[in-house]
Amino acid sequence: MATASHGAKPSPERIFSTLVAFQQTEALKAAIQLDIFTKIGEGANEVSSLAKTIGASERGVRTLCDYMTVFGFLTKENNHYALTQESAIFLNKRSPAYLGAMANFLASDMHRKSFGVLAEAVRKGGSATDSGDNTKPRDEFWVEFARSMAGLAVPSAEFIAALIGAQEGKPVKVLDIAAGHGMYGITIARRNPSAQIVALDWPAVLAVAQENAKKFGVAERYTTRPGSAFEADFGEGYDTILLTNILHHFDPAGCEKLMRRVHAALKPGGKAITLEFVPNEDRVSPQIPAAFSLVMLANTDSGDAYTFAELEKICKNAGFAKTTQHPIPDMPQTALVSEK
Repeated sequence: MATASHGAKPSPERIFSTLVAFQQTEALKAAIQLDIFTKIGEGANEVSSLAKTIGASERGVRTLCDYMTVFGFLTKENNHYALTQESAIFLNKRSPAYLGAMANFLASDMHRKSFGVLAEAVRKGGSATDSGDNTKPRDEFWVEFARSMAGLAVPSAEFIAALIGAQEGKPVKVLDIAAGHGMYGITIARRNPSAQIVALDWPAVLAVAQENAKKFGVAERYTTRPGSAFEADFGEGYDTILLTNILHHFDPAGCEKLMRRVHAALKPGGKAITLEFVPNEDRVSPQIPAAFSLVMLANTDSGDAYTFAELEKICKNAGFAKTTQHPIPDMPQTALVSEK
């Protein structure tokens, strides 16, 4: 894309492309909803056969598939469409790495609503909608998250399981705070037959986690504690406490309050594992972690994407002796290990 650098002539292309980027979102979401990628993967790779298979018009199918080709999700040769490697892995329902369900959450009406009033959120310094307080249950939103985002969590869940030595099989007691789909605790239980997992979240969300625990054969070692991370009784004596994608919803004082509760629930020598989008100190790199701050501005009252120095300070103030960061390969997030 053209940019005004190194003497290049200024162009409005980036401005135009950004203002119509929502069209790409809706097109990809439609292709996922219509099973375009799965059906092409199964051999319906011409307009007529694909249209018949998915019950759509030939004009509509041709236009959408051409658009997906323009933006690199399909290839086209002699009027035959084919999946790119990326689409075959992540957008074909027959693939074990399928991630198409993410569209239901990432492109949800609630997210569009929050970003639709972004200018007001900037003026206010927090969400301009009525859904910015994440200390209160929002069942529809978080159940959709739990049902849509489990697939994306797998690489990070595997990394965290290895990071805490789950493969060693030692008896451990793990608390998974804001468990959501439950995949982080479930993955530890799968890798360690001696692990006992306690999942904490709102009751409706925990139902999804319990479904997944049963699906992956660890339900007998998977118990739940419904309620708020700031109010529910955690219990005590945990070897490991997981805080995956939760701290960014709150201001530093709220994060510190939660981490103090975590510190108290850990046994001596226990560890808190935090998963976060962690931008560099300049707060404008790397791209995805740095851009996540705007997501929190639009969707929360006071959340943010915190730098490592900010997270380290929060954990230190909460009583943790040492915090280290561990970037997750091929993912935009970082795992932090805080030692009691």
